[in-house]
Amino acid sequence: MRSPKQEEWVATHTIKPEWMVLARQVMDEIRDGKPVMDALRKYPLEDGGYLGKYVLVAAYHQMVDAGELRADVRLLERIRMKPVRTLSGVTTVTVLTKPYPCPGKCIFCPTDVRMPKSYLPDEPGAMRGLEHDFDPYMQVQSRIQALENLGHPSDKIELLILGGTWSSYRRDYQEWFVQRCFDAMNESSLPKLGEGLGVRGEGAIADGELAEVQSLNESAPHRNVGLVIETRPDEITPDELRWLRHLGVTKVQMGAQSLDDRILEMNKRGHDVECTRRATALLRAAGFKIVLHWMPNLHGATPESDREDFARLWRGFCPDEIKIYPNQLLANAELYEYWQRGEFHPYTTEQLIDLIANVKPTVPRYCRINRVIRDIPSTNVVDGNRRTSLRQDVFAEMKRRGTTCQCVRCREVRGKSVESSLLKLDDLVYQADYAEEHFISFVTPDDKLAGFLRLSLPSKNAPQTGLKDLDGAALIREVHVYGQSLPVGAEKEGAAQHAGLGTRLLEQADLIAKSHGFNRVAVISAVGTRQYYLERGFERGELYLLKNIV
Repeated sequence: MRSPKQEEWVATHTIKPEWMVLARQVMDEIRDGKPVMDALRKYPLEDGGYLGKYVLVAAYHQMVDAGELRADVRLLERIRMKPVRTLSGVTTVTVLTKPYPCPGKCIFCPTDVRMPKSYLPDEPGAMRGLEHDFDPYMQVQSRIQALENLGHPSDKIELLILGGTWSSYRRDYQEWFVQRCFDAMNESSLPKLGEGLGVRGEGAIADGELAEVQSLNESAPHRNVGLVIETRPDEITPDELRWLRHLGVTKVQMGAQSLDDRILEMNKRGHDVECTRRATALLRAAGFKIVLHWMPNLHGATPESDREDFARLWRGFCPDEIKIYPNQLLANAELYEYWQRGEFHPYTTEQLIDLIANVKPTVPRYCRINRVIRDIPSTNVVDGNRRTSLRQDVFAEMKRRGTTCQCVRCREVRGKSVESSLLKLDDLVYQADYAEEHFISFVTPDDKLAGFLRLSLPSKNAPQTGLKDLDGAALIREVHVYGQSLPVGAEKEGAAQHAGLGTRLLEQADLIAKSHGFNRVAVISAVGTRQYYLERGFERGELYLLKNIV
């Protein structure tokens, strides 16, 4: 919740003259080495309190624009609010689709007529969707504005589309939704909310218009470097893969929930484990990055059975990322009736912490744990764990036990300086269903990830995707260089980004693919990263970028 002063500033997009005077004094102190909070406290407001960081960020940009101050990346880093949001190298913008029927009948899933299936109106991301009546343009526009107001770069956007089962929405709605997101990212400077390209009703998109806005985004001020949707395993088919690539999708989140057919059936999930296995293999064969959702404490599960189930994730499925979403008992889910009859018993917070602290250290080094709890406000939870800070609780328990996690997130270099000459090139090889995977990474002397590439070498019996671009090709499914997100073309001493690591990773991928008998490589490029690959020898195919390596 913003304070009244924040509300006033956000509403007017201006800074009071007296605030500007204080901001200059505070930034002088910070440049001289004084800690940010100490500098703020040295110059209190006349009516009490202190300037917010959001004012410092706005004052910084105003001073740079007026020529009063030279751009100073280090100063901006120190005053930026919540820098962790962009320390992974990109800026994530989350948008929600409108309420729409879901093919699933899962007993644990909440139902609220105001929201897409499985979402609640008081979840942070969902609140923003509801506030803008699920309009994609307005959601993207307002989120970019908010991030810029907090001092974050916004030229590299990972677009995360949430809301039930994406594949169940009408395709004309999907195309319109994505195109409107691109319209917002293509704005050269963001106007006041609601202005700009005007209102475009659902389905108001001409043939070829999506391709046109995608082409514009290749050199737009807010380039799309990743497009993520969420769906169900039973929606993944070769035809769906082609459609997702048409939209520009590069990463797919799927609700596996459990890898135990008995548990899936008890919870009315509507698909079996083999369906999840088939969908994961198809996505991998098409080069998509794969995120699986896993839910402990489903009806019929125990902490012991969940530990066994978690281990199945790494037997062929081998997701690139996972979200651990402990089942939470909500009054507007069918599971509530099971609880009332005494048939379902939620785990306690202590049980969940013990379970996750047990399984987290077993996650392979190629996988990233994105979440360990959903952002469902505790007031919605009827019984069981109500703590949303479960990740911190788990880390504290692991520290007490003397165990560590080596997942991608835990090893990201984040804001640390990187000395390129000290980096070690590592190639972690593992077997997934129908593919040999290579997790090629640059690692610091203290085992932190500066960057990585996911190379997939499909086996001869890999699932047929029907995508001609991929015939006989090795697949680059992801290239990611870590550190604070920097503007396109910007450089910073000691930063992992823009240190040439991506190019070196691509060269290593070529060598590995060639040594395994492949004569070409395909990359599943996001729209906004096409130019990066084209500058490195790739050429445009129908839905992928391709390069011969003979």
